[in-house]
Amino acid sequence: MGRSRVGALMVLMLIALFLNGCTGGNAGPWPSPTASSAAIVSLEGTIKRFMEDGATSVVVQVRWPGGEWSKAYGVRDGGTNEPARPEDRFSIGSVTKSMTAAAVMKLVDEGLIGLDDPVNGILESFNTPLKPPGPITVRQLLSHTSGMPEFLSVYEQSGTPKELITSGFSMQRGLEMTATLPWDPRNVGHFAYSNSNYLALGQLLEKLRAKAIGDVLRDDIFRPLGLDRSTLSAQDRQAQDNLRTYIEVDGERVEVTQAEQLIGFPGGGVVSTAEDVNDFFRGLFTGGLISAPALKEMKTVESTNYALGLMRWRDTCSSSGYRYGHRGSVTGYLTTAVVSDDGDSQIVIAMALPTLPMKVGDPVTARKVDHYDSQMELAANKALDQLCA
Repeated sequence: MGRSRVGALMVLMLIALFLNGCTGGNAGPWPSPTASSAAIVSLEGTIKRFMEDGATSVVVQVRWPGGEWSKAYGVRDGGTNEPARPEDRFSIGSVTKSMTAAAVMKLVDEGLIGLDDPVNGILESFNTPLKPPGPITVRQLLSHTSGMPEFLSVYEQSGTPKELITSGFSMQRGLEMTATLPWDPRNVGHFAYSNSNYLALGQLLEKLRAKAIGDVLRDDIFRPLGLDRSTLSAQDRQAQDNLRTYIEVDGERVEVTQAEQLIGFPGGGVVSTAEDVNDFFRGLFTGGLISAPALKEMKTVESTNYALGLMRWRDTCSSSGYRYGHRGSVTGYLTTAVVSDDGDSQIVIAMALPTLPMKVGDPVTARKVDHYDSQMELAANKALDQLCA
């Protein structure tokens, strides 16, 4: 779902890394054939290691001015030999947050709410059951600076991994769990990644749009950008084009493809494709979705290289010095999506993880997934560095 904890249900992680950029301040022709070949060879080397270590499948799509490359590795289902395809669908995890944040910025563009407006008087959940220590603004929710505690620390203790994955989940339930934890006023204004923030933003979108969150993303994000293979609400586990994934619980192999608890979760529930995710970030960063002032606000970092629903990485190839995007981790899947500041270049790498044992507080699985996650992030940024070198 998100990236703030590692537990039985999901492995969550947020790391901001300062990466080596490409040489030179302003790159020449973008890119040369040699640079694109080097980037692809580098990507394939990393993905080969993932596959050798047991990944079920990996899909990747990278775009640059004048070029595009995509490929799938492995199989759609660990129990079959049907090859994965670049257009196959997977759960994108917390990359969903960028989409939810863009939908909130559309509310701001339309004057329905301001970034620095408090939500306390708008959301019923901020009176009961939540008891915030003071006014909490839209900006604070988007940037994880509200100080709101993480509901997953309670959720992951509320059942077995199998029960949690196969049970439905609601935003209200998540906020009720949040309310059982102390909301320290000293934490307000300081960055602390918490999926609870995006439960509140989901409720805000439902309140101001008067429709379910899945319909909000469909109407405000997916349809305008032509993302016809992305959804937050529809369930199609048996579709042939799913990249299937499994976990091991007490010796039993449990499928976690489109897990029930992710449906409708605005912090991590979108099912999509590499192409759709790249199309989303291209549309967002080239002005096809929100206004230029809204995008500028969305890229404004409060702290720790996290902006408003966007992570930030160093990029010496651009005049701004940064790239943006998000990383996603849900049970069975990892995704990294990175876009250049001008929207001209994007990369998505997604993995259906090996069938790993999942239990509360399992450090071995946690370290393994963290390793895949960091290597995927490094590979994505290295590829973009090489393309502009």
